[in-house]
Amino acid sequence: MNAVLIALLVLPLLGAALTLAPVFGPDRATADRRALRLNSVVTGAVFLLTVALAAGFDHDHPARMQATTDVSWIPALHVRFHLGVDGVSLPLIVLTALLTFLCALYSEKRLPDGESVPSAQAFVGLFLLLEVGMLATFAVLDLLLFFVAFEIVLIPMYFLIARWGSGAKAPAANRFILYTLLGSAVMLLGFLLIGSKAGTFDMQALAAGHGNGLSHTTQVIAALAIMVGLAVKAPAWPLHSWLPDAHTAAPTVGSVLLAGVLLKMGTYGLVRVLLPIVPDGTATLAPYLGAFAAVGIVYGSLACLALALPSPTTALLSKRSAPSDSRSKGDLKRLIAYSSVGHMGFVLLGIASLTPVGVNGALFANIAHGLITGLLFFLVGAIKDRYGTADLDTLSGATGAALYGRAPRIGALLAFAAVASLGLPGLAGFWGEVLAMFGAFHPADGLSRPAFVTYMVLAGLGTLLTAGYLLIVVRRVCMGDPEQPAPVAELADLRPYEAVSWTPLAALTLVAGLWPALLLGLSDPAVKHLLGGG
Repeated sequence: MNAVLIALLVLPLLGAALTLAPVFGPDRATADRRALRLNSVVTGAVFLLTVALAAGFDHDHPARMQATTDVSWIPALHVRFHLGVDGVSLPLIVLTALLTFLCALYSEKRLPDGESVPSAQAFVGLFLLLEVGMLATFAVLDLLLFFVAFEIVLIPMYFLIARWGSGAKAPAANRFILYTLLGSAVMLLGFLLIGSKAGTFDMQALAAGHGNGLSHTTQVIAALAIMVGLAVKAPAWPLHSWLPDAHTAAPTVGSVLLAGVLLKMGTYGLVRVLLPIVPDGTATLAPYLGAFAAVGIVYGSLACLALALPSPTTALLSKRSAPSDSRSKGDLKRLIAYSSVGHMGFVLLGIASLTPVGVNGALFANIAHGLITGLLFFLVGAIKDRYGTADLDTLSGATGAALYGRAPRIGALLAFAAVASLGLPGLAGFWGEVLAMFGAFHPADGLSRPAFVTYMVLAGLGTLLTAGYLLIVVRRVCMGDPEQPAPVAELADLRPYEAVSWTPLAALTLVAGLWPALLLGLSDPAVKHLLGGG
């Protein structure tokens, strides 16, 4: 199985290198078509390898690191090429491979537009390089190698936003790269502090020591640096301001991967690095992480509610039965981006509780958010393609989208994703948030229970606000009068390539909601192992 794990990283790297070779055809159209087909084939093969990895995984011992490779990489710095998977990382690897494959299939029929866009070969090369970095982040077991993998994803995502995005894409891409690079630099300082004091960067050896050999001051400083760096990527309030602009400007597949995978890299690092390696420092900072998480939940929900409600100008014009010509107030992609701040707040709250229940809830919410928000961004991208806008004021009203009457399948999927995102029992969004709040209700020994109960109450308020803004979005976009003249000449319902790309996400959202033990059975032993000094 270690060969399978290595192949997961080598295959997309070879595919990215192949896009540099002049082997795709004599003319631009043929070369683009073949490059996009290569993207689907390579990402499909990687997904099949992850399925094989999951099938060969010893599910009776998910806390044990499996499919390991451990060889010396830079002896002078004690850095090793160390790979492996356990019950924490395996679901994230499978999610990453699935989302990249679905995005590749979608791009084969709907390559993002852009100004002065180079050939599809460039898009495919960047896309496959992005997949390498994402998969490697969840597979490596050395701190410096983790940093390298963490950084690999930044440049491809920057160019996907800057070259294939829309609107204010250059400023959004610049803000994305600056925030994440600064966060990574701070994180690296924490890694170097740990490695210099412990004499190794090997994450398994450091986790087995569970902070032994590291003074309390060292642990607090290292935990603070790493936490700040990872919180930028999570993103945690108030380090989230790069996210709405990046999502609004990014192409559809960029938004799907940004929300579905890149945000998970930050929270995964908190679980993999902070909890077992610097436990005392993490316990000292946990109440502050919980406070920022609770504020982020409420803040993200209020921001979404403000975007979901109609602007006063639109409401006035609607009363006069005149079409709205007001400027965009509530971009639907921006709203979903802000919703990620709230949803990832639940993940951070579960981690901050330092309990198996809370951390398991955080890991479950990670996967659920990737499935649900990935589906939401696919749907918003399709609506924007059809209408030329994602502005809620344009998509609502008598002459708005009225998806239930004009595109009932897309409308049904949007309503399904919305109720899954608000945490309806029986769907994936429910379990992670509930378990995170349970963890806050009974935090680990040494943490202030009144403080964490307060955080739990704020999180509960966030769930109510989430239900409010998502139901407003469904009402405004899906309902309306389909007999009124549509703002576009023709509105196509669900296309075959869209159904292929979106159906797995909807199905897995339902499966995870009805069968939570599918994920919790993997993560629970591994989480207890990490919290107990594994």
